[in-house]
Formats: sequence, C-alpha cells, structure tokens
Amino acid sequence: MAVRHYTLDFSLSTAVDSASTVSGLMSIFHEQELTETVHDTNGHGYFATFVGKNGRVAILRVHSHGLVTIDLQCYEEDNIAQLDNLLNALEKKLKVLLNGNITRIKKLPAIVRGANVDRYWPTADGRLIEYDIDRVVYEEDSAYQNIKILHSQQYGNILVLDGDVNLAESDFAYTQAITGNGKENYAGKEVLILGGGDGGILAELAKQKPKMITMVEISFCSKVIDGCRMYMRKTCGNILDNLKGDCYQVSFFTEALNTSFLIGRNDKTTYVGQNERRIREEKGNSANLTEALSLYEEQLEKLSCPVGFCKEVVCVPSYLEQWVFYTAWKK
Repeated sequence: MAVRHYTLDFSLSTAVDSASTVSGLMSIFHEQELTETVHDTNGHGYFATFVGKNGRVAILRVHSHGLVTIDLQCYEEDNIAQLDNLLNALEKKLKVLLNGNITRIKKLPAIVRGANVDRYWPTADGRLIEYDIDRVVYEEDSAYQNIKILHSQQYGNILVLDGDVNLAESDFAYTQAITGNGKENYAGKEVLILGGGDGGILAELAKQKPKMITMVEISFCSKVIDGCRMYMRKTCGNILDNLKGDCYQVSFFTEALNTSFLIGRNDKTTYVGQNERRIREEKGNSANLTEALSLYEEQLEKLSCPVGFCKEVVCVPSYLEQWVFYTAWKK
C-alpha cells in the first residue's frame, strides 16, 4: 500500500517562541483525532509526532534557527480533500500566529512512496524528478540487469535499466547528437555501435548507406532488444525485427572482439560487471558535472594514441537536463 508524504515549510525572519506557536496549532491536530508525542531535541527547538487511528502521521518541528516544518504521511487511499483541508488549516493558523515574521511559505506536491509504478528518478547531478509514469509496459530481469519499459504521457515509452532512465521515444535529440548531427559521413564505412539496444542509432545510421554497421549489445542477452522491438518502435522502427540486414549486423559482446571499425559510437549509459559501482558514481555526461567532464577530457589527452575531440551540449527531453556528447578521433 503506497504512502503519500506532504510537506509544508515556513521560513521566518527571526526565531519564534515554540510554546506559543505549538499551543495555537493543537486544536487543529486534535480535531483530526491525532495524538501527540513530544520528543526531546536537546535544545534544538520543538519536535512532536502526531498519530491518528486511520494511519495518518504528522511531524511538527519548530527549529531554533527560524524555520517551521510540517510533514504529513497518509495512505494513498486516504481522503485527499480532508488532507488538503488539514494542511490549509495549519497554513492559515500559522499565518496568524507568525504574522509579520514569515519570509516564505513552501508547500510541495505529495511524494508517493511504495507505489506499484515508480515515478521518481534522480538526475545525474542528484536532483529529484517525478515523471508522469502511468504503467509498466515491459519488465524482465537478465543475469546482469533489470529491464523496464514504462509509459509516460509526455515522453512516450521510456527504457529504464537498473533504475536508470536510458532513453524515451521523445528523445530523438539524443540519437541525432550521438550520431554527429549530420557532421559525420557514414556512407561506405564500417561502423561499430557499442550498446544501442533500443535500436535508435542503428535505425538512423542505416539510412546513411554505410558499408556495414555492427551493433554490439553488451548486456550479453537479447532481452533489451526484445523489449525495445515490441515497445520502442517510435525509436527503432522495424530495424530490430531482424538482427541482420543488408548493411547491419546485431551481435553480442563475445562475437565482435576480433573486428576492426572505421567509426565507433558508444551508446553505453549503463554498465555491468565489477566496475559498475565506480562508473555509476562518476556518472559523466550531465552538463552540470563539470569536474567529471574535465577529468574525462584530461584522460583523453593522456591516451597513448593521440586523439582529438569535440563536444556538443544537447537537451535530452526525458533527462530534463543538458547532456554532453563527445566525438573523438585518432590524430
């Protein structure tokens, strides 16, 4: 059973007397049949929890540095109108009690915790996003990762690997950027795609008459491809219906170890194996992670084989952040 978590904050110009503020709110909590327990804060303001018979829990804190916070938790099936009335009554009363001392009031939409369909993911730099996910359309577990395709009203179907948003049907900007946005000539060339299980890059490059594209799916199994073939067709079209065509071949990692390529495109946004945690912590391509990007560029300059590189910053719709795409070449 999912839980809704509401927050209501009052920033103050000066600290307030906890006793008078709290006493003015008690009648509102008692009207909702919430019973309070006061906790010792060792001199750090006032802290009380309120518990109701219907599973509602409220937390009231009057911080000593001039901040009042109220948290309210309830089950998702609870009466939303009653909860709104409770929060509105608390806000109205505190405006009276703290008259002239309030610099800002902030009430956030409820966070739904423990729902059957997860709607929350962080950006690469750690900011929380709530997506408009309404259903799971595909879910499988391979030996290496959890694979989900979720439906969003804004972004279409979204591929999520191990809880990491990879690509949505809305994200053609990603495919364009990673293939060079028309600046690279693929005609007659042999091309390697590392990853790319959603099929978007393969479908785009196949239009440009290369000699051969080898797409190496590094998840070691076909479950990502299978899901995208069925539910990401706005991204891949029909190209994943067959894993071999006139100008392309979809392979798995061990099948492509001894092949050379003129152009390579790395579409690995998730990783498997013993280095996964370290790679995930470093993240990488968010434009806000300037230190990580600088470190990456330093490593490119230290390679034993001299390379040149350029980069392009693109807004990927479902990421809700700017993403940096690199093109590197042997000098």
